[in-house]
Amino acid sequence: MAQRPDDEQDQDPLLTQTGQYTRAPKVSHEVLTKQEREELLKERAVRQQAAQRLNGPCAGGPVGRWWRKLQSGPDKVTLAMSIVALGVVYGDIGTSPLYTMQTFLAGQGGVAHADETAVIGMLSLVFWTMTLITTIEYVLICMRVDNKGEGGIFALYSLLRRYGGWLIVPAMIGGAAFLADSVLTPAMSISSAVEGLQTLPALQSVFSANPNLTLVITIAIIVAVFAVQSRGTERIGKVFGTTVLIWFLFIAVTGAMSMAHNLEVLRALNPVYGMQFLLSGDNHAGLALMGTVFLSITGAEALYSDMGHVGRGNIYATWPFINLALVLSYFGQGAWIIRTIENPAFVREGGAPNPFFAMMSPELRYVAVVLSVVAGVIASQALISGAFTIVSEATRLNWMPHLQVRYPARTRGQLYIPTVNCVLCVATVAVLLIFRNSEHIAAAYGLALTVTMVMTSILVTVYLWHRRMHVAAVVFAVVFPTIMLLFFVASMAKFMHGGWFTALLTLAILTVMVTWNEGTKLERAQRRHMQLDDCLPVLQRLHDDATIPYYSDNIVYLTSDQDMKRMDTDVFFSIFANHPKRAHAWWIVSVETTDDPFTREYTVEDYGTDYLFRVRIRLGFKVSQSIPAYLHQIMHDLLRGGDLPQQTTRYPKVDADPEIGPITYVLIHKALMPESKVSAKGAWALRIKYAIRHVAGSPVKWFGLAPYNPVTEVQPLFLSTVRPPRLKRVG
Repeated sequence: MAQRPDDEQDQDPLLTQTGQYTRAPKVSHEVLTKQEREELLKERAVRQQAAQRLNGPCAGGPVGRWWRKLQSGPDKVTLAMSIVALGVVYGDIGTSPLYTMQTFLAGQGGVAHADETAVIGMLSLVFWTMTLITTIEYVLICMRVDNKGEGGIFALYSLLRRYGGWLIVPAMIGGAAFLADSVLTPAMSISSAVEGLQTLPALQSVFSANPNLTLVITIAIIVAVFAVQSRGTERIGKVFGTTVLIWFLFIAVTGAMSMAHNLEVLRALNPVYGMQFLLSGDNHAGLALMGTVFLSITGAEALYSDMGHVGRGNIYATWPFINLALVLSYFGQGAWIIRTIENPAFVREGGAPNPFFAMMSPELRYVAVVLSVVAGVIASQALISGAFTIVSEATRLNWMPHLQVRYPARTRGQLYIPTVNCVLCVATVAVLLIFRNSEHIAAAYGLALTVTMVMTSILVTVYLWHRRMHVAAVVFAVVFPTIMLLFFVASMAKFMHGGWFTALLTLAILTVMVTWNEGTKLERAQRRHMQLDDCLPVLQRLHDDATIPYYSDNIVYLTSDQDMKRMDTDVFFSIFANHPKRAHAWWIVSVETTDDPFTREYTVEDYGTDYLFRVRIRLGFKVSQSIPAYLHQIMHDLLRGGDLPQQTTRYPKVDADPEIGPITYVLIHKALMPESKVSAKGAWALRIKYAIRHVAGSPVKWFGLAPYNPVTEVQPLFLSTVRPPRLKRVG
C-alpha cells in the first residue's frame, strides 16, 4: 500500500459525490425501535396491573390473593402460553400410547399370552412410573431448579459447577445423550404414525403396491417440520397447541369409553400388582419389560428442557390434564386387552395387534390415524426445540462453537439455531434411510434418554445436598437414580439390535463437547497480557514512523478477551509480526450478549492516547450484531468528543464516510505448532476443535462482517516448545 503523508488534508471533489452511490453503515437516531417501544409499553402496563392487583382490595379472599401473587411471579399462567405449551412440550410423551402397549403385547408373545394378571401388572408399572418419574421427579422437583427461567441438564449444571469439577462428567454425558435422542425422536414418532396409514382398508392396496411409500411420506414430513423451525416455537406452538388439545381429548375420551366396559383395570392403581408381575414367571419379557415401560415417559425430559420456551407455570397448569388423558388411554387399552384375551381374530404369528387402534370402532379408527400422524409431527417438535436450548446452553459453557442464534419470538427461551436445525434434519433423514421403519428404529429408541435421565437425577441429588436438604437428597438419591438405572439396564438389551447407533451418536456429540472444552482451556491457559508501560511506547513509535506505509487507517481486532486494562499479546503479535501494521488507530473490540433483550451499551478505554482504543460492546440477545454500524457510531462519538483525530482521505471510500478513514477488520485464529510442548490429549483436542470450527464456520456472520471481507490471521499457540538438540557442523 502506498504511503500517505500525515499532513495530507485536502479532499477530492469526488468524495462529496460518493454518497450518491455508496452508504456508510450508520445507526438510527432513535434509541429504541418501534417493536421495542411497544414491548416496553406492554411490560410497563403488565407491571402496573400486577401492582394494582397486589395493592388493591383483597377481592376473592385467600384464593384471590394466591392467584394474584401467582400471576405476578415466575410461575404465572396465561391461556395463550398454555396452548403453546401443549404444542411445544407434550408432543413426545403424547404419542407414547401409540406403541407402548403394542410393544408390551409383542414382548409377551401376543394377546393369547397376556392374561389379566399381566395386563394389570403392566398398567400398574406404567401408572406409577409416570407418577414417580414424570410428575414427582420432573414436574415437582426438577422444574423448581431453573437457571433464570431456563431448564435442562446444562442449566442445572450451571448452578452446580462451583461445587466440584467432576460434575462436568454427568452434565456432558447427559447433554450428549439428549441431543442424540433429538435425532431419533422425530424419526420414531413420525414414522410410527405414518405407518398407521397402512391399517386403513382404503389405503392398503396403495401401500402394498408401493413398499417405499411410507418412507417417502415420512421423509417429506420431517423435512417440512424442520423447514418451519425458523418461524419460532411460539408461532409453531399456537398452531400445534389446538391440535394437541384435540388429540389428548380424543385419547382421553376413547380410553374412558373402553375402560367403562371393564373397571377391573382400576386395580392397577395399587403398585403391588406391578411389582408382583415384574418379578413373577408370568412376565415373559423379564427385565426387558422395564424398557417397554420406559416408552411411556420418553417425553419427560422435554418438559424440563422446554421450560424456558413456555414458562414453568404453564406446564404446571396443563400437566394434570395431560396426565389424566394418558392414564385413561393406557387403562382403556388394558381394558380392551382383557376383553379380547384368547380371541383368535387378534392373534397373529410373529406380532401383536395395536390396542390403541383396535379398541376403537372402524369408523373412529380413521380419525385416530389422521390425528396420530399429526401428533407424530408435533412429537418431534418437543425434542427439536429442546435441542436448540441444549446447544445454546452448551455454547455459553464453551462446550460448542458459537453458532448464529436467532430469536423469532419475544422471549430469549424461544430460539432458533440454523446450523443445529440443518444438522438435525440431515441426521434424522439418515436414521430413516438406515433403519427404514419404526420397528427397527425402536431398537435404538429410548436408550439415550435413559442416560440423560440418570445424569439429571445425579445432578439434582447434588443440588438438594448443597441446598442443605440432606434428608431430601438421600431419599431422592435412593429412589430416582435407582429407578433410572433399572431402566438403563433394561434398555441395554436393545444394544445389539440398534442401540449401538444411539451409543455411537452420543459418543460423537460427547467428543465435540469434550474436545471443544479442552481446546478452549488450552487456548485460555496460553493467553498472555502486556502491561501498558511495555506496549504503548513501541505502538507510539510505530504510529509516528512515516517510513512505514499505512496498513489501514483503522485496524479493528475482534476478540473474546474481556480485559480492559491490559493488551492481549495476540493483538500485539499481529501488529508487529512480519511487516508492522501501521494505522491511525488500533481498536480492540469485544462483544458481550446480555440476558436483557434490548441492551445497547458500550465502554471505551483509550489509555491516554489517541491511537489505541479498547471497546466493549454489550448487546441484548435480540439486538442484531451490526458491529460495523456500531463502530462507526463509536468513532463519531469519539470525534465529537475530541478523543479521536479526524481521518480524511482524497479518494472515494466504499462507505463514503469523510471523517473516518478505511477500516480493516481482523479475526485471529490459533494453530498448534508441531514443536509445541503439549500432551497427546491436548494436541488431539486442539486439532479436533479447529476441525469443528472449520466445519461450523468463522464468526463473520455473527459479527455482521460478511460484506466487509475481514482478514483472518492464524497465529501459533504460545505454548512452551520442545528445544531440539544443536546441529553439528561437519563442513
